[in-house]
Amino acid sequence: MEQVQTLVQRIADNVENVIKGKRDVIELTLLTLLCDGHLLIEDVPGVGKTMLARAIAKSTGCTFRRIQFTPDMLPTDVTGVSVFNQKTQEFEFRPGPIMAQIVLTDEINRATPKTQSALLEAMEERQVTVDGVTYHMASPFLVLATQNPIEYEGTFPLPEAQVDRFMMRIGIGYPEREHEIDMLDSQRMRHPIEELGQAVAVEEFLAAQEAIKQVHVNDLIKEYIVAVVTATRRHGDVYLGSSPRGSLALYKTSRARAAVLGRDYVIPDDIKALAEPALAHRLIISPSARIKSVDPRAVVEEVINSVPVPGTRVRVQ
Repeated sequence: MEQVQTLVQRIADNVENVIKGKRDVIELTLLTLLCDGHLLIEDVPGVGKTMLARAIAKSTGCTFRRIQFTPDMLPTDVTGVSVFNQKTQEFEFRPGPIMAQIVLTDEINRATPKTQSALLEAMEERQVTVDGVTYHMASPFLVLATQNPIEYEGTFPLPEAQVDRFMMRIGIGYPEREHEIDMLDSQRMRHPIEELGQAVAVEEFLAAQEAIKQVHVNDLIKEYIVAVVTATRRHGDVYLGSSPRGSLALYKTSRARAAVLGRDYVIPDDIKALAEPALAHRLIISPSARIKSVDPRAVVEEVINSVPVPGTRVRVQ
């Protein structure tokens, strides 16, 4: 696992030239990409969501496209369209911006549900179907979606089926004082993203994706994952708990985290560290609990504190 650990460190160090003081956010994004998943970043404008996606794309050598979602956008603006060529007398497929390796869907909740649904097939099955013809996505493939949790005017809430397809949801947050000063200095002449080089080859990253599949997950750890997810379904403040995709997200990301930390096996601390970003966005809080402003993140934290860690025994005094 030393190969994976070194590769992630190289990418994270490179991205930190642009995104200052957010190492944990960078690593969570890379964990999602390593697991071939998708990421939802929910935060206020101006904290670096777009720059994070661009920096990771440049660092890994992946193709990058940005989709600015608006209410008048059509599904074909995302997937692509078939156009009739008068010279060849045949229809030609013109791929949309989704046909890239890292796709930033900016302000995803500003598109209509019909347009949002155009992403579902690409995110789940790694393909798009246009006019009955299926086109497969290149690997690695990451949809990095952003939304503003403050401004809801003119937005369309993401359907649960789409939210569930995001492996993790994270926030970036404001930088610390010294990091914000460092950011001002780094942009004195030009933006550092313009000079950012490639840290690893795409082939190296694909090899790392295969390497993390060799990380061992003990049966007790699997039982712990299922116990945590099951506890979210039975919690008193939750109307609808995490789906089995939550179990899979914890399973896959915990293997990636173990590899990044140099281990070839998963421990309970991996599950605890990833439970909130992997599960909180999948929970639907009950109406009565919503009145009391119960936060899904607090529910996940309560679940983690209540579910016993595998292998531990109750001490009898």
